[in-house]
Amino acid sequence: MNHYETVFIMTPVLSDEQMKEAVSKFKTILTENGAEMVNEENWGLKKLAYPINKKSTGFYQLFQFTAESGEIVEKLELQFRRDDRIMRFLTMGLDKYAQEYAVKRIERLTAEKK
Repeated sequence: MNHYETVFIMTPVLSDEQMKEAVSKFKTILTENGAEMVNEENWGLKKLAYPINKKSTGFYQLFQFTAESGEIVEKLELQFRRDDRIMRFLTMGLDKYAQEYAVKRIERLTAEKK
């Protein structure tokens, strides 16, 4: 099982409903192609380091998931490229050290919520 993490930035002109619809669309793409969602985080509206398409802010979203093959990443990134709501995205395969860090981070976040 391969572990992946993807972060994507959505345009700031979206309403809450449009943003949630976009997130659910990409989550559906992952689950329908056999990926298992490990963690999902909405980082909210953040200032960008540099303007993208004359926009200085964007909605950040993180997905951590596991999949059997890298083909699912190709399908996901193709959909990111086709969607006008997505300004940037980055998907990374996690090695064992990054995976351990991700698990500790998730545990820490859940402990803080309690």
